[in-house]
Amino acid sequence: MKIVTKRIELETRGAGDLIDITLKVQKSLESAGLQRGNVTVFVVGSTIGITTFEYESGLITDMQGLYNSIAPQDRHYAHDETWGDANGFSHLRAALQGPSLTVPFENGKLILGIWQQIVLAEFDNRPRDRQVVLQMIGE
Repeated sequence: MKIVTKRIELETRGAGDLIDITLKVQKSLESAGLQRGNVTVFVVGSTIGITTFEYESGLITDMQGLYNSIAPQDRHYAHDETWGDANGFSHLRAALQGPSLTVPFENGKLILGIWQQIVLAEFDNRPRDRQVVLQMIGE
């Protein structure tokens, strides 16, 4: 077994920004030269998450609506009093979504459904520079 760690650097536009990173993950996997195993996709930060869904405009809108209904941005949160940055909603969304995802791969290709993409979900209330850590374990 071999372990390879790579990073993807991204800029986001703030809350509601959903970014398809599938191709970036696949290219990183190809450059690692591994044929089969698992890749863990982990995003660094407490106001961002990783998920999979069919990355198309209707579902992007639906996902944004879902996040807003679960933790509305225009509501007051106790966390907002701690730092005064008004992003309590983003911490809640990120905690529910989670910061990582594990995807198996075979023959050097991610095993994903035809309509399944790896999506970075930005929840913070401002644009951010983000880092996604990929840890590939395989042979």
